[in-house]
Amino acid sequence: MSGKILAIALLGATSSAAVAESSQYSHSDSAAAVQNYAPLFQQELDRSRSFVDEMMKIGVVVPVPKDPGGGYTHEQHKQNFKIIYQAGQLYKLTGEQKYADYARDILLAYAALYPTLGEHPARKNSQSSGRLFWQVLNDAMWMVDSIQGYEAIRDSLSAADRQNIDDNLFRKAAAFLSTGSAVTFSKIHNHATWATAGVGMTGYVLGDRNLVDVALLGLDKSGKTGFLRQSELLFSPDGYYTEGPYYQRFALKPFIVFAGAIEKNDPARKIFEHRDGILLKALTTTIQLTYDGHFFPFNDAIRDKSLKTDELFHGVAVGYAKTRDPGLLSIAQWQGRTVLTDDGIMVAKDLASAKAKPFPFASLLLADGPEGKQGAVAIMRKGDGMTGQALVAKNSSQGMGHGHFDKLSWQYYDNGLEIVSDYGAARFLNIEAKQGGRYLPENESWAKQTIAHNSLVVDEKSHFNGDRKAADKRAPEQLYFSGEMGSQISSAKMADAYPGVDFTRTMALLEVKGLDQPLVVDVMRVAAEEDHQYDLPLHYNGHIMRVGFDLASHVADRPVLGEANGYQHIWIDGTGKPVSPDNAFLTWISKDRFYTARWVPQTGSQTILAESGANDPNFNLRREPMLVNRVKNAKDIVFASILEAHGRYDGAAERTTRSDSQVKTIQHVEDGEKDLLLIETLAGAQSVLAISYDPDADKKHKATIAGQKISWMGFAAHLQLAGE
Repeated sequence: MSGKILAIALLGATSSAAVAESSQYSHSDSAAAVQNYAPLFQQELDRSRSFVDEMMKIGVVVPVPKDPGGGYTHEQHKQNFKIIYQAGQLYKLTGEQKYADYARDILLAYAALYPTLGEHPARKNSQSSGRLFWQVLNDAMWMVDSIQGYEAIRDSLSAADRQNIDDNLFRKAAAFLSTGSAVTFSKIHNHATWATAGVGMTGYVLGDRNLVDVALLGLDKSGKTGFLRQSELLFSPDGYYTEGPYYQRFALKPFIVFAGAIEKNDPARKIFEHRDGILLKALTTTIQLTYDGHFFPFNDAIRDKSLKTDELFHGVAVGYAKTRDPGLLSIAQWQGRTVLTDDGIMVAKDLASAKAKPFPFASLLLADGPEGKQGAVAIMRKGDGMTGQALVAKNSSQGMGHGHFDKLSWQYYDNGLEIVSDYGAARFLNIEAKQGGRYLPENESWAKQTIAHNSLVVDEKSHFNGDRKAADKRAPEQLYFSGEMGSQISSAKMADAYPGVDFTRTMALLEVKGLDQPLVVDVMRVAAEEDHQYDLPLHYNGHIMRVGFDLASHVADRPVLGEANGYQHIWIDGTGKPVSPDNAFLTWISKDRFYTARWVPQTGSQTILAESGANDPNFNLRREPMLVNRVKNAKDIVFASILEAHGRYDGAAERTTRSDSQVKTIQHVEDGEKDLLLIETLAGAQSVLAISYDPDADKKHKATIAGQKISWMGFAAHLQLAGE
């Protein structure tokens, strides 16, 4: 049947099914099961029933694929797999035949369509084409949900319908996702995770052991690729996913859902015990990688994504069923959602029984790499995970193709907001007007570049000169971590991001006497074989209140900072040359709290106040402020700075308190293989962050600063010196 004839046939089916509420779907062949579900599950059931019932009025809509992401056919096929899944679960829960019939009719339409399809007309040359969607990844996502819906209704079908759907839809789709997309299927990558999950679950439903084994062990069944190998190589021993939190969230669903199918059908594999329980560990790590419920936007991240996503609805339900961790119930409560499974029933029941406890958001070090030897992510927290403080040091590996050139970058969260930010991805997901929802060119020219992050830039070039393959071979070395409350410290070293240049960055979250909030301290030591230009950007969120130094502003014509490597996207608002920590500061306000960044300026250094958005004729970039500290013709250098939260602005009461910094000054002393940063408050309190790079980490170190002798054990310490 030609695509044109098929489209007409499907349109006819749609029209007839939509008449009033067709008798085909207006009654149940068996009475709905009467259940007293807990409120959360009942709400989910009602929400799903309302959605599917509304779709039944429209009927069966299975168009010939045409559009890219965000387009009509893309969105319709995406909606269809949600309908198939939910209709299947509704039939399973209620026994109402109309839901099985509706899912069956949609699947029969796909069984007629699928054998006629070739490469998608909106495919992109750089990515593997799907059949129903522009990229094969989306076909795999369709399969993961649709096969679950089909499993729920399969026994209710006639033998002819069952064989039709088995052979003309799911077997053909499984063949396409596996042998027909061998390159994608054999990758160690989230695309392959979805594909192997879809194929493996199809194998279990159809009773096809070959499909199961190919999914678990790879096309050649050697175990060098496939689902099991992905669980071994994509996660670190701490459950950190190498592509970063955003893609950890995305990959979690196929890992968790397919693992559930494996446990059900192959219990002897003990999949949830595999690799020391890595999948359940990955779930809790995914939640730890959030603030205010939103994921830290490392790498190619869409900043809107939070724990309120389908992947985490499934993950939390499965995780709770396996562990009975009451902290997961508090996450489910915050989500306000669950899934239409036995696990979802358990979550809702125990939540209604008041078994929830706050999820233990913690300060922790998450190693990266399959053996935990490719850097780490350091999270330092104070207070709760929604409104407290969180300092995040990204000392991890490149993260493969979705990685950014941002070694030893950092972010800071406070008061429910991201204060020091990471741009994330330049992409408007599933918005057709923005290149079909794909990654935009500015993702390469800006978002991935080092200057778009809070990391060191040498000679206006990105780390590894923007070469991802080179970056994949080198990861930072985590030197030290302490999560001790009041003196939380992380230090890491990066070598070879630039030829002949090494840099070590120590980040700390310190409690200092007399200050409103914890203080962020940043000490970066750079060692080079030759002179270079160094730029250290600070990307912040807020409105400037005070600039401590004289500023030459560009009010009539804003120049652009550079020509390439992200610099071409930066407007210069003004420049200045602060001469001491007394005037080297910038104060801004975010919501109702003030923040002051203060640094020790180098002789002859320049501070640039700037904004992203230059050379952006299609308005693909967000306009966001930044501060860049620039030092020219330098070899070995130390950047030392602090970030202080202070005061409050109450707009309703028209009242402002402590809008200016409560820090009087800071002082940096370099003493051989030691760095000392003294912080003195207006009230006279003094404290110092002391760092020793001596490889003999356990010995006692001594130094002198501000006329006072100090000593400490180990790599670093926070010492209170004097004052009230």
